[in-house]
Parts: sequence; C-alpha cells; structure tokens
Amino acid sequence: MRYTFLGPSGTFTETALLTLDEAVTGERFPSNSVPAALNAVREGAADAAMVPIENSVEGGVTATLDAIALGGNLRIIREVLVPIRFVLVARAGVTLADVRRISTHSHAWAQVRQWSQERLPEVEYVPGQSTAAAALQLLSNDNPGYEAAICAPAVAEAHPELQILESDIGDNKQAVTRFVLIARDPEIPAPTGADKTTLMVPLPEDRPGALLELLQQFSTCGVNLSRIESRPTGNFLGSYFFSIDLDGHLHDARMRTALRGLHRVSPGVTFLGSYPRADVRRTEVDAHHQDAAFDQARDWVESLFPGGRPDHLSQR
Repeated sequence: MRYTFLGPSGTFTETALLTLDEAVTGERFPSNSVPAALNAVREGAADAAMVPIENSVEGGVTATLDAIALGGNLRIIREVLVPIRFVLVARAGVTLADVRRISTHSHAWAQVRQWSQERLPEVEYVPGQSTAAAALQLLSNDNPGYEAAICAPAVAEAHPELQILESDIGDNKQAVTRFVLIARDPEIPAPTGADKTTLMVPLPEDRPGALLELLQQFSTCGVNLSRIESRPTGNFLGSYFFSIDLDGHLHDARMRTALRGLHRVSPGVTFLGSYPRADVRRTEVDAHHQDAAFDQARDWVESLFPGGRPDHLSQR
C-alpha cells in the first residue's frame, strides 16, 4: 500500500496516519495540500490519503470538504482522532520579544487566538500550507517572511535546531482533530455497530422547505445526523451542497431506506463511505427502526399480494 498525507513530515496528519499499523510498514509520501493528496489517489499515485476533515474547535476543514465533493469515486474507509497540542518555535537566538509575524495553518491559528492576544497582541499572522511546513520554512529559507511558527511538538523534537519559545499554547486543552483515510473505489468496511456514514447532498432547488424535505428522509427512518455543514458549489451565488455525517452503516435497513428517499428528493447525492467510528461509540436504535422492524414491514406489504406481486411491481 502507498499512502500520502498532508505534509511535510511532522504534521498532525502524518501522526494520524502512523496510528495505522499498515501505514507504518507501507510506503508513505507527503503532499503539499489536501487537493494534491486526493488527486494522488484519483490518479493512482497513492492507494489512500490521510487528510483532516473536522476539528472540535473550528468545525469542518473546508479544503477537505470541497475537495472530496469533486467526486472521482473516492470513499472514506477509516477515521482517526488526534489530540492537538501546539508549540511556538523559532530559529536559535530569536526571543519572544523579536516575534512580529507568525506562520501556521489557518486551523491552528484559530485555536491559539486567545494565547496570541494575551502574549503577542500586535503579532501578524502569515498563512502556511501546514503547521510543519511553516516551521520547516524557518530552517530552509533565509527570509521566510516571519520570525516564528506554530506546529506540533513532534516537529521541534525532530529538528533540534528549532527552539521552542512557548509550549502547549492551544486555547482549548481538549482540542481534537478528526482525520479520514480516503481510497478510490474500495470495498465498504463491514459494519461494527459503531459506524458512521458520510454523504454529499446538493440542494436540488432553493425554495421554502427544501432542506426540511431532505432532513425528513433521515428523521422518519431513525437516522441521526452527527454533523451537517453547507458549502458553496461554486456554480453560482446561492448554490450549496451539504456535507453530512450520519450515525449508522449502509448495511443498516434504516440507512438504506433513508438513502432511497433522499435520492428521490436529491438525485445528485454522493455516497462518501460507511466506516467504523474512531470513538467506538455504538449507535442506539429504537426497536421500530431496527432491521427486524423493516423486514417485518416489508413482509407485511408483500403479504397483501396473495397471488404474488403484479408484474409491473416486480422490480420495485
């Protein structure tokens, strides 16, 4: 297996990837952006890509949500949760008083706002491709355009020429980022009872009740939404799709029934995978939404045709 991840080496994304035994022994290479990582999978240069998709502080990672929405038969097959810790690093000899500009990934910067206001209220933020890339630019570029970077402690450990100016600077000490492993046309992982399903659902038309009609397909089947975010399609102003996580697996009768109803309302829906939850939290399902209830309901309707279903209904 060949794996790619949002690089360079030392990012939280690589940390997430290395929690998988098969990735530790497999071939790994960094990509300089989330779209580049996913394109490597689409084009066959990699078998799977690990990318960030959600943060407990900032919510969805828009670059990932938008890149997955482009299609290309990509599916999520795993998710990983990584606790997030940040350090401020600089070249040797630089002090906190010298820092006028700081670079890091936008999601990392959002998680240290309070710290920056308290410790460096006049500092300027310089966007970076990733936390590790921002830190390593301090070593490889004589004039990176900033004096310090925010990254994972692992980057500073791997590069002792970087000095840590301050440690554990995140505003929320319980912050967690969710990463997903994405492959092309994979087999759907078997259900575990603690599963998640991800969809991309375009809004067919902008009218009162359009979103409610989509959500009712899940409500009537007992499918819980654990995340829903709207993103612009880019086609025109006011055109949106919804990125949705659901509690349950495609193999569940309630999920299949909900997706049939959803497809009738929004034929452009894209299935992005059913996979085990990283927190292993099992989905509680009411008795009338369990598979047995759906099977009994189907059998009851079939029993109303004592001579067998008419031909024009046989394929429905």
